[in-house]
Amino acid sequence: MEKQKIAQIALGGMLVAAGIAHLTFARKEFQAQVPDWVPLKKDDTVVYSGIAEIALGTGLILAPKKYQKPAGIIAGTFFAAVFPGNISQYLNRKDAFVLDTDSRRFARLFMQPVLIAWALFSGKK
Repeated sequence: MEKQKIAQIALGGMLVAAGIAHLTFARKEFQAQVPDWVPLKKDDTVVYSGIAEIALGTGLILAPKKYQKPAGIIAGTFFAAVFPGNISQYLNRKDAFVLDTDSRRFARLFMQPVLIAWALFSGKK
């Protein structure tokens, strides 16, 4: 199996798993990452983003060849769009998951560019 397909399946699987977590057992934890300035209720934001992650992950895994590039770009754009939540979590010192120290929350910020690059690599032809 080629590296790009492995990247698509791995990232897609992670997105689906994260989306399921958003909708079930980790819902409250994800609410800590929703900035106060988001105009929706925190729980609604978590639910909508969970649905989006499941759709994006499924799209990355199942997209026919001609739709792989758009799927990667859309996933990368999603990761960029949720980055302000990571910044807010760091600046407001909100604990969630194992992100319970300033240094861990700060280190998490550097993971987002990796996810964006991974998504774009998954979709490249």
